[in-house]
Amino acid sequence: MLWVALSGFLFSLLNTIVRKITLSLDPFQSQFLRFLFGMAAMLPLIWRQGWRAYIPVNLGGQLWRGAVHTVGLLLWFTALPHIALADMTAIGFTGPIFIMLGAAWFLGEKMRGDRWIAAAIGFAGVLVVVLPKLSGQGNWYALVMLASAPVFAASFLMTKTLTRYEKSGVIVLWQSISVTVLSLPLGLWHWTPPSLWQWLGFMIAGMLGSLGHYCLTRGFRITDISATQSLRFLDLIWASLLGWLVFSDVPSQTTLLGALVILASTVWIARREHGR
Repeated sequence: MLWVALSGFLFSLLNTIVRKITLSLDPFQSQFLRFLFGMAAMLPLIWRQGWRAYIPVNLGGQLWRGAVHTVGLLLWFTALPHIALADMTAIGFTGPIFIMLGAAWFLGEKMRGDRWIAAAIGFAGVLVVVLPKLSGQGNWYALVMLASAPVFAASFLMTKTLTRYEKSGVIVLWQSISVTVLSLPLGLWHWTPPSLWQWLGFMIAGMLGSLGHYCLTRGFRITDISATQSLRFLDLIWASLLGWLVFSDVPSQTTLLGALVILASTVWIARREHGR
């Protein structure tokens, strides 16, 4: 469970950096460079352990998973510059519902009532934060962001399946390779030379992304994927805090209240899982 919680914090840092960059750079170019640097961040590990350690058991499964993830990223990066960080995170919270359904239908995981209750309480916390602020300024971009949620859910379910016989590092590397290759054509379409700080931002984003996906994959390997989904609601706390620090978006009383509700649901389900 701690692996998944750590991945959420790392992804929140990543989202903040990438959103800052996409305000002044083409989103598809940003997608390509983010995963290019994610792949580069793993080169020291490949050099140390040898490239044979990263040969996948199921290459086709890795490539299909990368293709599905790329589709979700195309939708996500399209909407990213047009939606506030907290709203973006809240819309992404529809993902756990798709993942829980998919885990029950396709992976045969048993859906206990406490997991659904924790997800419902956490989602209620999201509504407490988001509903008073919805202004509709995102227009159709909010729908584009929403459309990425079931695609990412499918990608994460495929990841859970791959963890049954693939190492975490192998999954992360081949995701970076496949997304980088598939994103290259759109990335070159409106290419603009990045500034020095943008190159630095992509370098940091690449390291955060690879580390975040590694933590997420480790979490999926250890426990049922449905058991991890309530922890996703912690991301709103990180997003609200980073939105305040980076974009001067001051959290309101409803944000603080919603964050407490989310935290309470997360602690409750974590203690339930630990006690089993």
